[in-house]
Amino acid sequence: MANQVVVEISARHVHVSKEDLETLFGKDYQLTVKKELSQPGQFACEERVRVVGTKGEFPAVSILGPCRNATQVELSLTDARSIGVVAPVRESGDIEGSGTCKLVGPCGEVEIACGVIAAKRHIHATTKDAEEFGLTNGEIVSVEIPSANGRNLTFGDVVVRVSDSYALAMHIDTDEANAAGMKPNTMGTIIK
Repeated sequence: MANQVVVEISARHVHVSKEDLETLFGKDYQLTVKKELSQPGQFACEERVRVVGTKGEFPAVSILGPCRNATQVELSLTDARSIGVVAPVRESGDIEGSGTCKLVGPCGEVEIACGVIAAKRHIHATTKDAEEFGLTNGEIVSVEIPSANGRNLTFGDVVVRVSDSYALAMHIDTDEANAAGMKPNTMGTIIK
C-alpha cells in the first residue's frame, strides 16, 4: 500500500558522549554491541546506567551506540514524571535548555546539565524514500496507526527527517504506542 511506514517503539534509552562514557565506565572504555538496530550503524549496547531524578530512578537503562557529541537521555513523559525530571518534547540532538538528571555507572557518575528529552515522533527516510512519498526534510505530517483492539489513532506533528544514512521507519515512544494499543512492526499510513 502507498505511503506505508513501519512504526517502531522506542523505549527509554541513553546516548553518551565519549567523555561521559569514560567517566561512567572507565578510561578508554568501548561500548559492547548487544544487537544492531534498524537505523544503519546504530546499536543497543550491553552497558546500562542508572538514571536518577529528584523523585526516583531507573536502575538499568540501555545505552545506544555509537557515542555522540553530547549525552542525551530519552524518556517517555510518563517515565520523566515518575522519576521527577523535566523532559521537553524535542527532536533528537535539540538538548539546549532541556531536562537534567544524574547518570550512574560502575566507575562514576555524571550530572548532565541538559539532555533529558521526550523524543518528538518522527520518520526516518532516505532521499529516495522521501521522493517516492513526496516528503521533504523537516516536513510535518500525520500518520494513521491501525489497531487490532479498536484503538486506531492518527498521530499529528510527525517530523520527517531525510538522510541517506537512515532506513525508512517511524519512531514513537512507549506512551504513544500504548495509546494506540500498538503491536511491534505495525505499518502506519503517512497522511499529508
